[in-house]
Amino acid sequence: MSAIFGWIDARAPGSDVATLATMAAAHRGGGRGTRAVTTPGAAMAAIDGLVGTDCHRNGTLLVALQGEARFETPELAQHAREFGAAAAVGRAYDAFGLDCLARMHGAFAVAIFDGTRRRGLVAIDRMAIRSLAYARAAGGIVFGTSAAAVAAHPQVGRRLDRQGVYNYLYCENVPAPGTIFESVAKLMPGQRAVVEDGAVRIDYYWQLQYCDRSSEREEALRGEFRGLLRECVGRAAPDGDAGTFLSGGTDSSTVTGTLTELRHGPADTYSIGFEAEGYDEMQFARIASRHFGSRAHEYYVTPRDVADAIGPIAGAYDEPFGNASAVPTYYCAKLARDDGRDLLLAGDGGDEIFGGNARYAKQKVFEAWWRLPALLRTGLLEPALAGAGWMDRIAPLRKARSYVQQARIPLPDRLETYNFLEREAVADIFEPGFLAAVDPHQPRDIAREVFRRTTSASPVNRMMHLDLKETLADNDLRKVNGMCELAGIRVHYPLLDDELVAFSGRLTPAQKVKGLRLRHFFKDSLKDFLPPETIAKSKHGFGLPFGLWMERDPALREVAMESLRSFKQRGYMRDGYVDRLLHLHGASHAGYYGVMIWIVMMLERWLQLQERQPASEAAQPPAVANIDCARA
Repeated sequence: MSAIFGWIDARAPGSDVATLATMAAAHRGGGRGTRAVTTPGAAMAAIDGLVGTDCHRNGTLLVALQGEARFETPELAQHAREFGAAAAVGRAYDAFGLDCLARMHGAFAVAIFDGTRRRGLVAIDRMAIRSLAYARAAGGIVFGTSAAAVAAHPQVGRRLDRQGVYNYLYCENVPAPGTIFESVAKLMPGQRAVVEDGAVRIDYYWQLQYCDRSSEREEALRGEFRGLLRECVGRAAPDGDAGTFLSGGTDSSTVTGTLTELRHGPADTYSIGFEAEGYDEMQFARIASRHFGSRAHEYYVTPRDVADAIGPIAGAYDEPFGNASAVPTYYCAKLARDDGRDLLLAGDGGDEIFGGNARYAKQKVFEAWWRLPALLRTGLLEPALAGAGWMDRIAPLRKARSYVQQARIPLPDRLETYNFLEREAVADIFEPGFLAAVDPHQPRDIAREVFRRTTSASPVNRMMHLDLKETLADNDLRKVNGMCELAGIRVHYPLLDDELVAFSGRLTPAQKVKGLRLRHFFKDSLKDFLPPETIAKSKHGFGLPFGLWMERDPALREVAMESLRSFKQRGYMRDGYVDRLLHLHGASHAGYYGVMIWIVMMLERWLQLQERQPASEAAQPPAVANIDCARA
């Protein structure tokens, strides 16, 4: 498991080495092979990452780096080739100070300690492909790519945060900036923490710039886009020896086809199916595979596979994670690993930068309400549709009233209309003692801040900006990263290459979602490249038929019931709500209510694993050495 961790101006009681060993033990795999460097005021360690020292004029510079950073200038790129990426980070910092992050691209988490200025910097990449957690301690900061490692530091502690539990149940993950641990936070995309003069400052070194209007010629943009696709896929698979996730959707098909072009030969593709109506999309994967001539590898997930994977998946994450599509992602990555593959390319990100999520079109319909004259809305339509209950017996009036009720909810709150915790009073869901310790509005407040933190006035752009954080960084990237790591395979995301993301910001909202057509520019640019069925395909996703299978498969049902019985004892949710979930699952919509059952089950399994963790005293001390990253 690749990781970096340590502290800057946050003293460790006792031995620095012993504390680093304790933090290393919090990582999955126990921190074997940890290397560390220490200096007065800071300590840094890496597991399968880069950690080293570099000369910094009159003092020492410590650098820890996880990921595959690439550098903007030829000089820095050459320095990385000769002396390693950590040394290139040191060179960039020496030349540009805190602005060095603007010269770094790709997926990375980095920590720097400047012994001369007594200054520290920790940051993650623009898209948060890598993650970094931190805690303020003794005028400095404890950091780590795992929230659990930060919590393992003696000055921080592993006390669970009830707000984190609530946020998890609301979002199916613990959204940044929070974590499941008290006092531990996570950086958001393009964010950094600066430690200086006994204080910690959190800010953004990068945000995607959106264009609401443009005079650029679309024909020229299409040519630029096609060229960028080739460059980005080429960077993601520099030796061409990579396979691809292939669901048959627009993104995975585009990555597969582009890789095929670059290789001048067939790519290996890996696809997952389900024997469940409404969930299996293998036909689209096969269409794309035939179109591009790939070597297709397929696997059908079974209920037994799901039951077997629940424990390992729960233990693969440093926080509870409730996206059930982690299961097919894991088996797809495992299929590739068992085939001898070392690297997979994933298509994540295309929807969020080119306008592919169905809600973008749906919310345009609701936003049209606000373009009506205020007098017409409030003086006529709202009073007329707020009439007696008989209106619900007439379908057109019932739909009109539902439309107005939803439209009146402002974005981004409207996006959560179907959230389990918004459809019922929270007092009917949670125990009073638990509810008194949390702020039920916090998940919405986090979303509102991100939604508004962009200069774009377009609702489409603002929703995409929110999705960069909530759909990608908090959810999809954590899912794919975690499952590929569990399967023992690397993953790259060519559609999240910094250059392609910046290009997407130059497209207008109408080019992304034209009328109600999703991904207008993307699909028009590739209509002679992708199969027609892929262009016409509606957005589906990578769902798991857990709710259906739990209803039909006794073994899987017992796994879920065992976890729910145990969860009832924790005092978070009312017993009546959990029982009601089970009743509704069996009596009405198994797929819909199965989602919340899965979320609760995975929280309980994660909590059980935390309670069984071995004592930190068993941790092995890391090898401590000053690794020479001397300058050219």
